[in-house]
Amino acid sequence: MKRLFSILAIACIMAFGTVNASTNAYTVEAATTAVTTSFQEDTTTAEPEKSFTQQVKERFIEGGPFFMGIVLLCLILGLAIAIERIIYLNLATTNSKKLTANVEDALNSGGIEAAKEVCRNTKGPVASIFYQGLDRADEDIDAAEKAVVAYGGVQMGQLEKNVSWISLFIALAPMLGFMGTVLGMIDAFDKIEAAGDMNPSLVAGGIKVALLTTVFGLIVAIILQIFYNYIISKIDSIVNDMEDASISLMDLLVRHKK
Repeated sequence: MKRLFSILAIACIMAFGTVNASTNAYTVEAATTAVTTSFQEDTTTAEPEKSFTQQVKERFIEGGPFFMGIVLLCLILGLAIAIERIIYLNLATTNSKKLTANVEDALNSGGIEAAKEVCRNTKGPVASIFYQGLDRADEDIDAAEKAVVAYGGVQMGQLEKNVSWISLFIALAPMLGFMGTVLGMIDAFDKIEAAGDMNPSLVAGGIKVALLTTVFGLIVAIILQIFYNYIISKIDSIVNDMEDASISLMDLLVRHKK
């Protein structure tokens, strides 16, 4: 539940920032237009070149509020989940070699309870898996191994939580863009049919809007795909670390039993 609130909070902050930036841009643009109009009778000045941000904003508005708004929502929610996952995975990263060495020292000096105390004081999935294995070590090695394997699956589920939503937004954003393109083309052909003439000015606007929705949908998918690949690689790295550390723990327990 805390992670859900974190995702919603990040999404709201990003959405508010986007709206606030757009509002400020509109205000600045309106003020600039008013000043330019008031001095137009006196002096003739060259129109300043628009920045990349202003061009993107104008293109976004030209794409239409419905589909472009949904595509923007996919970007905001996808980035919110991606940021939450990145923070969680970075906090879950543990120096497993150092932890294994500390657990071995605790086993040699204070036994199972001392090793469990080391795991309790260490954050991350590797320490949690170590604790579950040590908690069953008094029974036998097989029980400890089963506990490590079972709890390792639980930790993998925690690492991969909500990642499927990012892949959904990656697929959804370009699909929405393509849908906007198809609807825009249908609208353009409706205008041609109603006018009974192939006038480029009748269909240029509709085709332009149609292509803009596709472009922004692809941009959103590309951005989220980069974050998704990073998250997947980070999960794979942590999982491999968990597996290596689990093997090391089993070796420690076997030596301790002897």
